[in-house]
Amino acid sequence: MTRPEAIGFIGLGNMGWPMAGNLCKAGFRVIGMDADGERQAAFADTFGAEVAEGAEAFAETDRLITMLPDGRIVADVLVGAGDVLRHLPQGSLVIDMSSGDPSAYETITPEVERLGHAMIDAPVSGGTGGAEAGTLTIMTGGDDAAIDRAMPLFEVMGGKIFRTGGLGSGQAMKALNNLASATALMVTIEVLITAQRFGLDPAMVNSILNVSTGRNNSTDKKIAPHVLSRTFDSGFGLSLMAKDLRTAHAIAERTKTPVPLSDLAVQMAQQASEALGPDADHTAVALWIEERVGDTLKPS
Repeated sequence: MTRPEAIGFIGLGNMGWPMAGNLCKAGFRVIGMDADGERQAAFADTFGAEVAEGAEAFAETDRLITMLPDGRIVADVLVGAGDVLRHLPQGSLVIDMSSGDPSAYETITPEVERLGHAMIDAPVSGGTGGAEAGTLTIMTGGDDAAIDRAMPLFEVMGGKIFRTGGLGSGQAMKALNNLASATALMVTIEVLITAQRFGLDPAMVNSILNVSTGRNNSTDKKIAPHVLSRTFDSGFGLSLMAKDLRTAHAIAERTKTPVPLSDLAVQMAQQASEALGPDADHTAVALWIEERVGDTLKPS
């Protein structure tokens, strides 16, 4: 009896692990790959999945998902040193769920077309919590027929799925979303420090913001559990936030859109990332802001 075609999944990090895990739980045959061999083996043990020791392991996959840090790495895995595209069966669908600059597809798509494959982009929002719960927002760009092929997978991993336009439009939407989100996070932290200096309790201020017009994703899901708790452990890296903001800024530049407030947000995120190092959580931007202000948030 012929084995069912597999779903390839490259990138088993904080987001990729639960996303691929949910596919396994839903009954899909998953072949996982990660640059960290120990993590790759642990994924197989945890979910009963297969693992790829090399690109040739994807010879039976009809759909391949990449969930990697940026477009440069995606390009390297698919058409560079990783050479994965060449090992896929003709007619495979490549689904890039990473977050990166859409310009990366200029390198990838000629090879996709030459080999007879199809490609869509489908970055996500919702964090590790959404990845674990299978409730991610998925922003997918590309040919409608190709997206239709991916829908059974998206319905396992996501709660809301948007078709954003052509290939790369999902990446643009994700980067712009993260620009709005990160800017809100940083200004909320500044508001809380200002409020504390005035004599207000920052925890109370955040609670009031959450039932007032100042509410945003950070007041709702980040400030209390990750900033005021001083744990800074949301699971999304500050370096990745800075990368996403640079991507959004590049899109603004390519579209000749003046974005003075965004200019400052990008600078702040980049400086904070450089100061706090590659392992810092994105909510730790609060530490960098506190150092610049010369005060620390101390909720009562």
